[in-house]
Amino acid sequence: MIISRTPFRISFFGGGTDYPGWYLKNGGAVLSTSFDKYCYITCRELPPFFDHKYRIAYSRVENALTADSIEHPAVRAVISQMEINEGLEIHCDADLPARSGLGSSSSFVVGLLNALKAYKGIRVSKQWLAKEAIRIEQEVLAESVGSQDQTAAAFGGMNVIHFDRDGGIRVEPVICSRDRVELLNDHLMLFFTGFSRIASEVAKAQVQNISKKEADLHRMRTMVDEGLEILCENRDIREFGELLHLGWTLKRGLSEKVSNDQIDALYERARIAGAVGGKLLGAGAGGFMLLFVEPSRRNEVKAALSELIHVPFRFENSGAQVVYYQP
Repeated sequence: MIISRTPFRISFFGGGTDYPGWYLKNGGAVLSTSFDKYCYITCRELPPFFDHKYRIAYSRVENALTADSIEHPAVRAVISQMEINEGLEIHCDADLPARSGLGSSSSFVVGLLNALKAYKGIRVSKQWLAKEAIRIEQEVLAESVGSQDQTAAAFGGMNVIHFDRDGGIRVEPVICSRDRVELLNDHLMLFFTGFSRIASEVAKAQVQNISKKEADLHRMRTMVDEGLEILCENRDIREFGELLHLGWTLKRGLSEKVSNDQIDALYERARIAGAVGGKLLGAGAGGFMLLFVEPSRRNEVKAALSELIHVPFRFENSGAQVVYYQP
């Protein structure tokens, strides 16, 4: 039995510049971090005593005779690409729900690749995991996704991820004192809005608008450098929250599908209660909302959003790991 553990991510600035349609022409960068909520993939050889060859358990359970007949698109793609012919049982468990803006789909693909490579007795690098997960999602599954989620999930930690015009991806760890990083963590709150959506559908609308939103995307790229400067040069940490607010106003303009009246009302209520800024994580249109809140105002914001689930969290640095290996 093999168990992989892959973190989810929070993206602060630069989202939208990680789509190949943008960065292959203009370059891009994202400031993001992984945090202590994870996707777990368990896999083991399925004994040949059943009338099926593959058993896949996620929000539902599938029994399939061939890889091509597996309905879960990512599982079907990965097993087919890796040419695994023996019987296999795969279970997916996660700390937080899918389709919620935390890069869960990419964490799933990274974790599945990690687990199945370990199953075959092959150790892989974080670079390989990120690159292969990007290839699976963008080329094999042909989904409208960027390149930041796979990279953040594979590497873990707080990083500036650079997307170069030649297609290269570079991960630059944020060099900052532990006290400063913990100060930022103490100013962040995470709420589940309860509105689920498929990120690639929302992202598709953003990708289609890239040529019309060049100025906004260039501005969102500069926010990566500004956010890094605020965090690492001991400026007033409140400026980080103000920058989040500015970034959210720009992101809302990328597509009418990014937000809606309900999300806008929740965000405004949080601001009135004391949140300096914030954003919907991921492509938008629902899922998790990140808020920057002075510690003294946390209870007020929590009360103002009492109908939402508040999820305490801490940053993490482990990235994708195989946490149990018993071949």
